[in-house]
Amino acid sequence: MTGKQFFDWQTSGGTDDVMRLVDCLERADVPWCCIGGVAVNHWAEQQMVTRDVDLVIALDAVDRVVRLLEEAGFKSERFDWSVNLKGRSAISIQLSTEDFYREFPGRAVPADVHGILLRVASLNDTLAGKMKAWAEPARRQSKQAKDFTDIVRLVEAHPRLWSSLTPALQQLVKPPV
Repeated sequence: MTGKQFFDWQTSGGTDDVMRLVDCLERADVPWCCIGGVAVNHWAEQQMVTRDVDLVIALDAVDRVVRLLEEAGFKSERFDWSVNLKGRSAISIQLSTEDFYREFPGRAVPADVHGILLRVASLNDTLAGKMKAWAEPARRQSKQAKDFTDIVRLVEAHPRLWSSLTPALQQLVKPPV
């Protein structure tokens, strides 16, 4: 079974939704990149299946891209900090509109995640995004635990990142040997 087939099986057909998403973003010709667990999967040693696809695009293109995605069959719901999109699969797509991520697309790198060609946040941006999410006081404990695990996965794969951790995280994450 290929990575893409496994991902598709785990997400009830998510490959199609992700590929339609990428197609719309590329046709819109806007800077974009995946963040969160998808980006971690690129940078970590082993990939883990996620049903969330978090991404960021140029803020001035959000309305145009959401319109394109709706025309491609996605349903959207707007919030102050994001636009959530749902296609035909179990994949949940969250387009972040937070200012924190604004510069990430300019530093994105091409990546093959689960056999799907994407753009992902740089290694340092991926870590910064995970540390921000982990530190959110109102975040659900289960989400915060996953963020911590993702941080550990990044540090294990790239030991030099340990020195970039906050003091609170350095007390929790073992330094590389």
